[in-house]
Amino acid sequence: MKNMKYRMSWFFLTAFLMLFSGNLYAENIDPDNDGSQYAYAENVGWLNFEPGQGPGVHVSNDKLTGFVWAENIGWINLSPATYGGVLNDGVGNLSGYAWAENVGWINFNPQVSGDPTHYGVTIDNEGNFDGWAWGENIGWIHFQSDSPIAYKVKACKVTLPDLALFCSQWLLEGDLPANLDYHANPAPDNPVNLFDYYLLAKYWLDFCPDNWPL
Repeated sequence: MKNMKYRMSWFFLTAFLMLFSGNLYAENIDPDNDGSQYAYAENVGWLNFEPGQGPGVHVSNDKLTGFVWAENIGWINLSPATYGGVLNDGVGNLSGYAWAENVGWINFNPQVSGDPTHYGVTIDNEGNFDGWAWGENIGWIHFQSDSPIAYKVKACKVTLPDLALFCSQWLLEGDLPANLDYHANPAPDNPVNLFDYYLLAKYWLDFCPDNWPL
């Protein structure tokens, strides 16, 4: 459901919202479109963080929102309204609980009695998930592996490759990835300029908004 939550009179902020407002559960998973959207649980199979048939997952510096789809257990809610929710401490350490109607709570920072190892889910500076979540009724969920089948979950972050592409299109006009406000002002003579740089700087080293073009 498309929406524009915040209405402001300032031109910059209005254009910014026109570009980046989206679904209530907008997602920013798998930025390279290479399938980096799957975690795996031995007892229930694949968990898809960017499902094609419904809302996906949005990662921010303070929390995860949206839904994961698992073929064998259904939807997993990362931000239930009444209790739980998966939190991010700002440096990539996740905690809290997701909820699945069919299997109950899933802990993103599980502790093993007598074992000092940190098993919880983390996100590195490039957006890659790692570690383990635990569901009492389904066991361990792993977020990254190289063998026997490579898989991982990755969130989009605004980093140097975005800046490099932006610089390569500086002052060019039209519907280009670096022309971040083009959809708000789709004139053919709308160049990549300081306003677009302002939008880039807003998300520098942060998680991308939904449909980030760079």
